[in-house]
Amino acid sequence: MEKEVVSKNFIEQIIEKDLAEGKYETICTRFPPEPNGYLHIGHAKSILLNYGLSQEYNGKFNLRFDDTNPTKEKIEFVESIKADVKWLGADWEDRLFFASNYFDQMYEAAIKLIKKGKAFVCDLTAEQIREYRGTLTEPGKNSPYRDRSVEENLDLFERMKNGEFEDGTKVLRAKIDMASPNINMRDPVIYRVAHMTHHNTGDKWCIYPMYDFAHPIEDAIEGVTHSICTLEFEDHRPLYDWVVRELEYPYPPKQIEFAKLYLTNVVTGKRYIKRLVEEGIVDGWDDPRLVSIAALRRRGFTPESIKMFVELCGVSKANSSVDYAMLEYCIREDLKLKRSRVMAILDPVKLIIDNYPEGQIEELEAPNNMENETLGTRKVPFGKELYIEREDFMVEPPKKYKRLYPGNEVRLMNAYFVTCVGYDTDEEGNVTAVHCTYDPASKGGNSPDGRKVKGTIHWVSAQDNVQAEVRLYENIIDEEKGVYNEDGSLNLNPNSLTVLKNCYVEKSLKDAKAYDSFQFVRNGFFCVDAKDSKEDALVFNRIVSLKSSFKLPK
Repeated sequence: MEKEVVSKNFIEQIIEKDLAEGKYETICTRFPPEPNGYLHIGHAKSILLNYGLSQEYNGKFNLRFDDTNPTKEKIEFVESIKADVKWLGADWEDRLFFASNYFDQMYEAAIKLIKKGKAFVCDLTAEQIREYRGTLTEPGKNSPYRDRSVEENLDLFERMKNGEFEDGTKVLRAKIDMASPNINMRDPVIYRVAHMTHHNTGDKWCIYPMYDFAHPIEDAIEGVTHSICTLEFEDHRPLYDWVVRELEYPYPPKQIEFAKLYLTNVVTGKRYIKRLVEEGIVDGWDDPRLVSIAALRRRGFTPESIKMFVELCGVSKANSSVDYAMLEYCIREDLKLKRSRVMAILDPVKLIIDNYPEGQIEELEAPNNMENETLGTRKVPFGKELYIEREDFMVEPPKKYKRLYPGNEVRLMNAYFVTCVGYDTDEEGNVTAVHCTYDPASKGGNSPDGRKVKGTIHWVSAQDNVQAEVRLYENIIDEEKGVYNEDGSLNLNPNSLTVLKNCYVEKSLKDAKAYDSFQFVRNGFFCVDAKDSKEDALVFNRIVSLKSSFKLPK
């Protein structure tokens, strides 16, 4: 039998080469979020990629918070990120780290660079530093403070640490090359003064390291072998390598860049989501219209569906966009054989079976999933009065309409054949009830005389049901207009949320708990809302409709 050829992505090829050449005995990857917001679907790719590689090569995986900027960081974000990573199945075990725990070592690393003549304290303002930096076509020019002595730099840097200088008055810069073609190498700032309370270290520090300086140090301290990040950091790699080289770490980590995951017509920018939250347009970072991981979880997406999506997207060096419909395809594929198919009426009208015995309630057996018999069956109460969808009855139907209309016979799913014999209306002419007769011999939905009916409709008992609120979601962005207006504001879809208050679901759902999901026949997949649903007042979120135009590429 021929052995299956497994195609390796470019990161796997690099890792296997490094292991084969003995550069590392084992690998260690990390996911390093900054706790300044909730994670989104793009972060899921990074989490699953880094964790997946650690598992594939029997290595280690670190969850590390890059908390070097106290201006935007909160404990709330730390806890939400931990919950998201755990939910996706990335187990960091006892390998949870905070960059802020290394502030002492980073300070010592800065002292080492000063002593080597590789760093200096600069008094230029942020604006002056930008002016001195030069352009992509013109080299920068040296700061007038570049040639301070080692002793003076050590003294000034210690005084920065001791709080003697105001924010923005002094920075520590690496001394590299102001004529470098790579602007990131033109004496970058590696420490700044910031008199701010940090969520982890409190008021111990009033100087904080810059990301490009801190990140390689964190990786080196933790023994990370392959520091996998997105393409925007490619131009920063020479600085990353410079830091670990100048600080003489014995096993320098290797930075590798891959393409970000871009989804069409969604909002992932933390700045925009923050505005949507603060302006009350959404009800939090986990609003089901967003694509934060918390929002996807609340809406009813599963870790398996997100893993499938990430795998379909693949790992490459080229940026590209993926249609949101592919994410919807993945959740449909994941749920279709796992979840019960139940009946729910979202826009109810009463159906009265005139010849059904008064007061009789019977329990009819219904399969939980026609495509997966292992999910078994359930009992559904049936009686004289039912609810059906309003769209399943028409007084004057168009051609090819197969549902209920005067004189037509249809099948009630898993129940009986019924024939429409009339209907009631209110003063405005709106239908308030549909009258039918049933054929007792057609129990189970089959006629003993072999006659065929073309339409099958679902229903819920009017006497024995669960009343619920149902929320239907559309994209929060108006897709036809694009994501942004000319002024940078978001093109919001005014119909992104529809709330249906007067819905009826099967009695079998009365004990449904947060995150439980079901297929509502003909209406889509739905999940019990974890935030607003209560035991006596269920709220269901539509995860996804049943049909899609998306086709998986061959």
